[in-house]
Amino acid sequence: MSSHSSQAPRSVAKPSTAVEVLLGLGSNIRRDYHLQAGLAALRAEFGTVECSPFYESAAVGFAGSPFYNGVAAIRTELSVDELNRWLKALEDGFGRDRSQPKFSSRNLDVDILTCGDLHGWIEGVQLPRSEVFRHAFVLKPLADLRPQGQVPGEQRTWGELWAQIGDSLQPLHPVELAPLASSLPLG
Repeated sequence: MSSHSSQAPRSVAKPSTAVEVLLGLGSNIRRDYHLQAGLAALRAEFGTVECSPFYESAAVGFAGSPFYNGVAAIRTELSVDELNRWLKALEDGFGRDRSQPKFSSRNLDVDILTCGDLHGWIEGVQLPRSEVFRHAFVLKPLADLRPQGQVPGEQRTWGELWAQIGDSLQPLHPVELAPLASSLPLG
């Protein structure tokens, strides 16, 4: 392998300094507990985590319990692939069953929505994630957290995008997550 080919992917996907990554979080099984514990794991690994409000919405693509969804902002120097693998391990640690259909109930679902200003397919991950353009449960928390944030590859902000298409998307209901201590299982 030439030094050029080994350097090219890294220079595109691995930041030389920490960049902001926006993550979508969701759960429809013991929602408060899994989301609070997931946020605690993100804080333990990445330090400061900014969080949007959370919303309840109907399951999409299957008949299941409603989800709670929100967006978290972290800063990291990990490449997209390294971060994606770390997030998949986090989901697995919370009991994610990857043998289940794509659209199924989740203890914890964490997806990379954006990574700095990267756009396109980066190390097997579409950025920004396509769901931000078609699901209120992703776009609304994004617009809440970063209303003036630029949509990577576009001339719009998240707030402008929500104002343009938000009314045409599925209904959401704001929720407050119970603190982690009060959502822990008894016994």
